[in-house]
Amino acid sequence: MKWRVLQIADSAFPTGAFAHSNGLEAAARLDDMDLDAFVDSAIWQAGHGALPFVSAAWTRDLGELDALADAMLVNPVANRASRAQGRALAATCARVFDVTAVDDACRARLLRVHHAPAFGALTRALGVDRREALETYLHGALRAVTSAAVRLGLVGPNEAQRMTAARAPLLDRVIATCGDLPAEDAAQAAPIADLLAAAHDHLDARIFAS
Repeated sequence: MKWRVLQIADSAFPTGAFAHSNGLEAAARLDDMDLDAFVDSAIWQAGHGALPFVSAAWTRDLGELDALADAMLVNPVANRASRAQGRALAATCARVFDVTAVDDACRARLLRVHHAPAFGALTRALGVDRREALETYLHGALRAVTSAAVRLGLVGPNEAQRMTAARAPLLDRVIATCGDLPAEDAAQAAPIADLLAAAHDHLDARIFAS
């Protein structure tokens, strides 16, 4: 299923991820923001806060995981972003791969369709290996932040790619640490970044949805 993994990981796959900065736009208003530290915290947050839901989708009911994700995401901006991306992913998979169960549940309002559990359920339905799904999700979280940094003018495209390449060992550590955590152990690992993300709606001007 490597071709489907590559297709899902492609920036051209329309899931709406590039409408979100994961709190970077709000954080960038601080003159003393350390971009490298922010990117690292975003990766760890994706590991602790999302990977347990992606992983659990191989063995547990999506409705249960979706409700747990909703309870964990108390930040209204992050909660809204998670639902928007999850619904976009479900709709795209329904149109492209004819995997319709998650999108049907969304249309019937049976699920909130948070991104991490939906990603796990959809990649599992597509026959993707669990480890590959975890790696693809975490790579997407990193790419979302570095892409936002480029569009905000914080770094250039080449520097963003350098930052991505340098974080390969960190991605492996996060997978090893968080990939087998139960969904009940999902947690907010970057509280300062979460507070900054919550301030996004109060920016006087913004280019991202979150």
